[in-house]
Amino acid sequence: MDFKRTVYVLPNLFTTANLFCGVYSLIATLNQKFFHAAIAILLANVFDIADGKVARITNTTSKFGVEYDSLCDLVSFGVAPGIFIYWWALQPFGRFGWMASFMFIACGALRLARFNVMVEVAEKGRFIGLPIPAAASTIAAMFLFLTDLKITGEKNIIILISTYILSFLMVSNIRYLSFKELGFIKSKPLTFLFFIILLFILIASKPEIMIFILLFLYVVSGPIEYIFKLKIFRRSKNVRNS
Repeated sequence: MDFKRTVYVLPNLFTTANLFCGVYSLIATLNQKFFHAAIAILLANVFDIADGKVARITNTTSKFGVEYDSLCDLVSFGVAPGIFIYWWALQPFGRFGWMASFMFIACGALRLARFNVMVEVAEKGRFIGLPIPAAASTIAAMFLFLTDLKITGEKNIIILISTYILSFLMVSNIRYLSFKELGFIKSKPLTFLFFIILLFILIASKPEIMIFILLFLYVVSGPIEYIFKLKIFRRSKNVRNS
């Protein structure tokens, strides 16, 4: 009985670690330690992935765990990056800056609520809208990327626009690839292992740049696929009407 309780608690420990990273990021931001705040947001992803994997492996998924995970995600991937990007780059824009920060947090909350409601009927292997951890990680990676290139975030209009775009993508109906499905891993384990090793090599070569590039490619992959499918649909419609 004690072992069973321990197994059920284990996923929630990882979720709590995710929350810890979010709170630490907020404190680091308020102390203007932006590097530490960005790293904490990225690290929260590790614990967020781990809690879900552990819950599925140990067969300890629960309604409580789902709700607790969403609340922690809102702190780590909604409030923390929203406050972070405001203090780092959006303050000089006045009301447009804090509105962008609020928009990101609000859209993140809406994204999590929609995910919880549609989790049973959602398309397998796909997310509807940009996942909030990916949006938050993009903000953190953007800071590391620009800092490495010695580009200041002050009065940078690209950062302001990017915040609004990320907010919109989270609540959009654009589909994004989910890496939760293990079909490809089971069918081609060696190929998957090769790509994982290659990914680690790329990130290790220049983490500040490569993490941002990989996240940027993921963010734009959804709109690109959406536009491509829209063009195919219109072509097929024109062919039927001709």
